[in-house]
Amino acid sequence: MLDWIASFIEGGGAWAIAALMLLENVFPPIPSELIMPLAGFNAARGEIALWLAIAAGAAGSMAGAYLWYLVGLAFGQDRLRRVVARHGRWLTMTPAQLDRAQRWFDRHGSAVVFFGRFIPTVRTLISVPAGIARMLLPRFLLYTALGSTIWCAALALAGYWLEDRYEEVSSWLHPVSNAIIFGLIALYLWRVIRWRPAR
Repeated sequence: MLDWIASFIEGGGAWAIAALMLLENVFPPIPSELIMPLAGFNAARGEIALWLAIAAGAAGSMAGAYLWYLVGLAFGQDRLRRVVARHGRWLTMTPAQLDRAQRWFDRHGSAVVFFGRFIPTVRTLISVPAGIARMLLPRFLLYTALGSTIWCAALALAGYWLEDRYEEVSSWLHPVSNAIIFGLIALYLWRVIRWRPAR
C-alpha cells in the first residue's frame, strides 16, 4: 500500500492528497499515518509546497467528516432511538444510555469533535453523532478544521523533516494506531458480553 500511495501522490499532487484523505475518512484501512508523511516527503523534495500539502490533506479530511455529518443528520435521533431499542446488545446501549450520551455530547460536543480527529477509527465515526445531535454546522466545521489541520500538519512535518526516511514515521505510528484499534475492538466485545437490557 505504501508504494501505491507514494506513486498516486507523485502523479496527482495536492488533488491526490485531498482524495486520499477523503477516502481515509470513508474507508479507514487507508491510513492518514501513511498519506500525510508521504505528502511531507514530496514537499521536502520540492514537488509540492508544504503548506499546500497540509491544506490539501485537511480539506480532504474535512470533506470526509462532512459526509459522515450529513449521514448522522439524515438518520436523526428518533430513528437511532428505535434502532437502539431493537438492537441494543450489538450497539451495547439502552435507550436510557443513549439519552445520557446525547446530553453528554450536547455539553462536550466541540471538544469531542476536535480531539476525535487525532484518534484512529474514531476520527471517521465522530462526525455521525455530531450530525445526529444536530450540532451547529459552523461549529462542527470549525473544530473539524482545527483538529484536521493540526493532525495533517504534524504528520506532514514528520515526513518533511525525515525526508527519505519517511518509513520510520509509519514504523512507530502503525503500532500505536493498531493498539488503539484493537483496544476499541476489545472494549466493544467486552460490552457485548456484559450487556444487560434495561428493566
